[in-house]
Amino acid sequence: MARNSKDLTEGPIWRALAGLSLPMMLGILAVISTGLVDAYFLAKVSPEALAAVGFIYPVTTAISSLSIGMSAGASAIISQALGRKESEDDVTRRGLHALGLGLTFASIAAALFWLVDRPLLAALGAEEEVLETALRYTPIWCLSFPFLVSMMLINGVFRAHGNGTQSAGVMVFSAIVNVTTTPVFILGLGPVPELGVAGAALGTLVAMLSGSAMAFFLALRDGILQPCSEPFLDLWRNLRNVVAIGGPAATSNAINPAGMALVTAAVATVGADYVGGFGAATRVESLAAVPLLALSSGIGPVVGQNWGAEKQDRAQQALRLCLIFSVGYGLLLALTLTIFGDWIATAFGAGEGSTQAAAAYLRVVGWSIFGYGMLVTGNAALNAISKSGHAMTLSVARVLAIYVPLAWLGVTLFGYGGILAAAVVANVFGAWAILVAARATGLLAWDIPPVSWPAQRVPS
Repeated sequence: MARNSKDLTEGPIWRALAGLSLPMMLGILAVISTGLVDAYFLAKVSPEALAAVGFIYPVTTAISSLSIGMSAGASAIISQALGRKESEDDVTRRGLHALGLGLTFASIAAALFWLVDRPLLAALGAEEEVLETALRYTPIWCLSFPFLVSMMLINGVFRAHGNGTQSAGVMVFSAIVNVTTTPVFILGLGPVPELGVAGAALGTLVAMLSGSAMAFFLALRDGILQPCSEPFLDLWRNLRNVVAIGGPAATSNAINPAGMALVTAAVATVGADYVGGFGAATRVESLAAVPLLALSSGIGPVVGQNWGAEKQDRAQQALRLCLIFSVGYGLLLALTLTIFGDWIATAFGAGEGSTQAAAAYLRVVGWSIFGYGMLVTGNAALNAISKSGHAMTLSVARVLAIYVPLAWLGVTLFGYGGILAAAVVANVFGAWAILVAARATGLLAWDIPPVSWPAQRVPS
């Protein structure tokens, strides 16, 4: 077994989950901090600079989703192989094939976006000075795509081997590089000229390059990725498996921000104050959900290794623990948001109207965040057993079949309160849907009629 590779098929399940998830909390918070730093210093350059990067957000989401999807695919096939006790060469080969595929996709995406950046950004609504400012960002930013995807993929390989600390360490290191270099490149310092928006792109490139280099070094040092015999053996099978899992996983990750854009448009029909409050509240919600996102990063390798080892009971136990944690944490969070919602909204809001809108969201929607946690952790478990199609269906249904239509219907009939109700229904639906999908695929053994009956009609 490679150095720092852990057998997750033995020992307490809770310890395996904690060992993977706790470091990832720090890693995720570090990544979030880079976006805040970029926005803060770009705002000092000009409103156009901040707006220009905002127009690039949809492409950022697409590339991030690609990297997360490929990482999920690599983690799934490697963790299952480790559980089956396949040879070290076979396991390494899967990681190398996934990395090669990710680098190819990222390079193609970078080239395509570089070729069509002007018409694409114009189609998204960027005009005149904002468009020209954005075009100073994109050429340098495109160069970071392969490094971002390779870093995320190798981090997925680390987690598949049960090593969450190195994965989180790479994320924190990359974030530190970003936070320290980006302000210098944007505003200039000493011999470094002021580059403005191009400096933000350069900071991202340096951070992704540094993070990718560190990830490669650690993977080579530990023997997780290294030269192996017959490097092209099972190439097409491994590539198909990564794409089969990674494609739906990428879609699952991308659908939420796309849906939020449509819901925000519905909020805009009741006034700008509500848009500001809704945006502030969802940012608070994103921060509050970090432990749930970290848990979704940790459950995949645990379920994958045990599923590969045919220890279905341990995989089921891992999911049960995650669902119980999601409910417990979600309810505790809801109570906190109810008690301190006004204070939190005041800290994040800008004006009385937006503050009231944010507080209302936190007090109402907070009671359903447990459902979102159940969905993201359950989807990660489904990806780990190669059932990413089920996970994608649940995510798409929650957003496009439940949240968006109900938000528009709700705002038409009841105003802002209708949107809050739609969010609650969507989250509760996500909780129920993941129970049904988990029961249908063998990840849960609960025979509760509202779960077991529809599960019988879901393909396993």
